[in-house]
Amino acid sequence: MAITIKDVAQLANVAPSTVSRVIANNPRISEKTKVRVRKAMTKLGYHPNFIARSLANQSTRIIGLVMPSSSNDYYQNPFFHTILQGLSEGAQENHYSLLLSTGKTEDEIYEGVVNMVQGGMVDGIILMYSRMNDHILTYLRERDFPFVIIGKPYDYIEEITYVDNDNVLAAEQATDYLIKLGHERIGFIGGDVTLVMTLDRLSGYERALKRAGIDRRGEYTLHEDFLHEGGKAAAKRLLSIEKPPTALVVSDDLMALGIVHSLREMGVRTPEEISIVSFNNVLFSELSLPALTSVNINIFELGYQAAKGIIHMLQTGNAPAGTIIPHHFVERHSCRSIKQGAMAMTY
Repeated sequence: MAITIKDVAQLANVAPSTVSRVIANNPRISEKTKVRVRKAMTKLGYHPNFIARSLANQSTRIIGLVMPSSSNDYYQNPFFHTILQGLSEGAQENHYSLLLSTGKTEDEIYEGVVNMVQGGMVDGIILMYSRMNDHILTYLRERDFPFVIIGKPYDYIEEITYVDNDNVLAAEQATDYLIKLGHERIGFIGGDVTLVMTLDRLSGYERALKRAGIDRRGEYTLHEDFLHEGGKAAAKRLLSIEKPPTALVVSDDLMALGIVHSLREMGVRTPEEISIVSFNNVLFSELSLPALTSVNINIFELGYQAAKGIIHMLQTGNAPAGTIIPHHFVERHSCRSIKQGAMAMTY
């Protein structure tokens, strides 16, 4: 005879509704009760039928993930592998699955989101980016469909649930670090200019220069894809300037690696001739030659908290406020002082 919720409830000495809430990982159930119920489930060999539960509750228990456009390129960047790990763990803890929407163009991605929403394929959506004037975000708001953004919203910041770093502060600190080492010719290499993250980091870079009394030179600011090839293209453009920068703030480790490789091919040494601070602190930043000084933005935690946020929204009907994930500075060997007595800063 099949084991039922009632059997589990009887052994655990709780109501069947409590067992259902434990299976759904309802936050209103105490950890002590959850442990007792789960022990009973294990002892009886009970396995919940999530498909049946989803049909009964008119819920798919699936969360849709929306990548930025040109998603084939983003698969090459370890940032997205790590953030997917965080999303997956956060979803699995609450017995949710993930459905990834892909497309080569923004129109294809938009069509995929419409199909997920109108086809009832997902309970909620996580946008894995934040950009200006995003018609997907507008569509979700108009439909009043549950969603969370990884990245600070460009508009409606008080009304949208999001998870992000303080990118303005992080870039400001990275730039300050280079200024403390004596650099004044400091460049900024960002990504897509429609991404809010790019705009925030550029703002932090500019704020640090202004506070230090350093004029911002327009030719020192470049924007490329968050790829190795993007970094190589940026390096070539920088070296074509009559007085190239002596230091760079780079928005992504993979881009920074491309810059280092391209500079080496052109006979320019890092950090002896150009110092580099980058972002993300992915594994190869430590294995690079030289090892990259990088801002650790806790990528896994960004994904994990985004998953927790959308699930909280789906289970309670309440939209959590924005969550800021702390960052920290990892000092390695890609920067050098160009003045006597300069001291490195730590954050």
